[in-house]
Amino acid sequence: MAGNTFGKIFKLTTFGESHGPAIGGIIDGCPSGLRIDLDVIEKEMQRRKPGQSSIVTQRKEEDNVTFYSGIFEGKTTGTPIGFLIHNKDQKSRDYSHIKETYRPSHADYVYDKKYGNRDYRGGGRSSARETACRVVAGAIAKQILSKVQITAFVSSVGEISVDSDYSKFNFSEIEKNPVRCPDPKIAIQMEELIKIIRNDGDTVGGVVTCVIKNSPIGLGEPVFEKLHAVLGKAMLSINAVKGFEYGSGFEGTKLKGSVHNDSFTSGGKTLSNNSGGIQGGITNGMDIFFNVAFKPVATIMKKQQTIDSENKTVETKGRGRHDPCVVPRAVPIVEAMAALVMVDFMLINKTIKL
Repeated sequence: MAGNTFGKIFKLTTFGESHGPAIGGIIDGCPSGLRIDLDVIEKEMQRRKPGQSSIVTQRKEEDNVTFYSGIFEGKTTGTPIGFLIHNKDQKSRDYSHIKETYRPSHADYVYDKKYGNRDYRGGGRSSARETACRVVAGAIAKQILSKVQITAFVSSVGEISVDSDYSKFNFSEIEKNPVRCPDPKIAIQMEELIKIIRNDGDTVGGVVTCVIKNSPIGLGEPVFEKLHAVLGKAMLSINAVKGFEYGSGFEGTKLKGSVHNDSFTSGGKTLSNNSGGIQGGITNGMDIFFNVAFKPVATIMKKQQTIDSENKTVETKGRGRHDPCVVPRAVPIVEAMAALVMVDFMLINKTIKL
């Protein structure tokens, strides 16, 4: 069973490796007649690409997308949309020292045991380079959703966090700093922490928060395809993600039911939104919000104990260009996966009523 396709109706299949000639994808199920704004796709790719600031990996990839099918005279045709993103700045020699060595907390060991071989150049298929394809598909999904607003931002880096009440923030501040934090003062602290961690040869994790506004009521399917269940799967499929919570999340376990319940007002709105815009696995029209936890990047510039392909204990140390903190570049990826989930459920919803 292959795990390279996501979605039920609006489907994305990705292919390619980090240091191969290209990565790419096929989007199937995209409705015909959608006018594609290529500038929107380019903007989303620029947000994810490496080398965009001093606090991310300095690999230089333009991440230009070339479409080969499914778009004619600026509109979708209803046929599969095929695209490629050529890799330009591979430095495979940076990984020659781990050809026979398994890096701690990477997929090296399990890929080798599962498949009997592995592409050790940057992790091959397990590399986060693959997520560029998700951003392309997410940018198209966003154009289908149009009125639905999907906004993600960095809410914590290490021990530094913003206020948990996202309504206090001006989302226009997010793209004004390299950390993509909506609180300018906290953003400076986060950036300084990342620089300190990087100079120490180490890495740090964080949390990306996502808010979805203007969602129609009724998206999500019982019983095993609840909206939050599929959102969780989407987010947990992103490299380095270790946790997902929506609405009140784990903090909600500390409340009594009388406090946690979202009382209705006229028109179907609720006085509170501990449900995170989802009840019974189905959207209720309130804001959907969730948190995605990212671990510290596994490649560090410090010596670590590991084993090699002959099961001998050896030492390894990272080389090359790596993110000291992945969360700033993960923001558009989280948005893209959220868009894929939302557009898929929107299209599914169109099939259930006469």
